[in-house]
Amino acid sequence: MNKLLATLIAGFFAAGAFAQAAAPATPATPAAAVQPAAAAKAAADDKKAEKKATKEAAKDAKTEAKVPAGKAATPAK
Repeated sequence: MNKLLATLIAGFFAAGAFAQAAAPATPATPAAAVQPAAAAKAAADDKKAEKKATKEAAKDAKTEAKVPAGKAATPAK
């Protein structure tokens, strides 16, 4: 019984090693499939940058509106 069990276990190890070595390697993901994800991320980053620039422009316009018409803001020295 021990010899049978040892033979079966050795056979399973050999079959496992053979199956791993004989399996074809999976092809790498083509670059075309990766580009749409990268393009989507770049577009999202562009939208964030545009939104930030719009907020800053609105803030600057609001600050300029608070300065009286006859007086110019004095630069910091």
